[in-house]
Amino acid sequence: MAPRSNNPSPRSTFHQDLPLNPTPRSHSIVESIYSQSQYSESSDSTAASSVDDAHPTLRSLRPGVYVPTVTFFQADTEDLDLETIGKHAVRLARAGVAGLTTQGSNGEAVHLTHQERKLVTRSTRNALDSVGYHHLPIIVGCGSQSTRETIELCREAMTSGGDYALVLPPSYYKAMYKSESLVEFFEEVADASPIPIMIYNYPGAVAGIDIDSDVITKLAKHPNIVGCKLTCGNTGKLGRIASFVDAATPSEEGSGFMCMGGSADFTLQMLVVGGSGVVCGLGNIAPKACIKIIDLYKQGRLEEAKKLQAVVARGDWAAISGGIVGTKSALETYYGYGGFARKPLPRPNQQEAAKYASGFKELVELEKSLS
Repeated sequence: MAPRSNNPSPRSTFHQDLPLNPTPRSHSIVESIYSQSQYSESSDSTAASSVDDAHPTLRSLRPGVYVPTVTFFQADTEDLDLETIGKHAVRLARAGVAGLTTQGSNGEAVHLTHQERKLVTRSTRNALDSVGYHHLPIIVGCGSQSTRETIELCREAMTSGGDYALVLPPSYYKAMYKSESLVEFFEEVADASPIPIMIYNYPGAVAGIDIDSDVITKLAKHPNIVGCKLTCGNTGKLGRIASFVDAATPSEEGSGFMCMGGSADFTLQMLVVGGSGVVCGLGNIAPKACIKIIDLYKQGRLEEAKKLQAVVARGDWAAISGGIVGTKSALETYYGYGGFARKPLPRPNQQEAAKYASGFKELVELEKSLS
């Protein structure tokens, strides 16, 4: 990749010394990679080596529902099923989501090589562009255990068509970190990343590390940190952060900082305390139902929103308790595709598949009734 400055990318920010909608820092995406329906290792290396600071317009994040997409595999080989990955992305886009996330927990990022991560993001971008969703942003999971590899993943996300990086804190050497280690980690990644980053707080995935609101609001002052995703479910924390940064909401532009919930089961609660939206795995199953909660809230139809939130929360429990295995099983049952997770995750037997289907049944019926 061509040499580049480590100056951070600007964002819409609550700082008075920065404009509300600054011109985005250029970041490189190679046009030629979007014209390919399948990607070989050789074509990827060729595309990556030809990057030379081309800069498409930065796709803006807007409040709403973002879906961390499932990664699909061939049943017999466990190779990537790029065709299904693309078709699924288009289905979600047509449902009206605000954006997609690749390489998250639902995307089995921990089961993928660097090369496969790039192929998934690139195939998603290609599929969206092919049907006119050029404007839809892609957030790419880029968490790793070292600062160096995290920055490398951010750069690979950019060259693969990603617009933003979602970054977990490292956790393997948790006991050895100093109090300032996580702040330094996120600042150094933000300094070096060619795309803006979002802080990902998910204690269950990182040995219990739970980033508090003081740390997140301090990091939010960095011009290349544009949001956070709180899968901790702490709406009090979310409200504190949203208030401090004047977060964007479905009805107010605010500073542009995105303060996102990480699960569909507290979408309405997130909205009440001033949040921006959700990045929710349940959106793979029922994107329209998740979006409808936000629409009802914006319209002031709170009783209807509460009733819908209850249905979504019940469905989300099926997603949470079944994990990616249950989500893929439900996709297979109700939409005719889904397949299986990579080993060593188990393949559900007939009885387990029926259990997963039952857990999602109420929500899927609602989803299919929405126009």
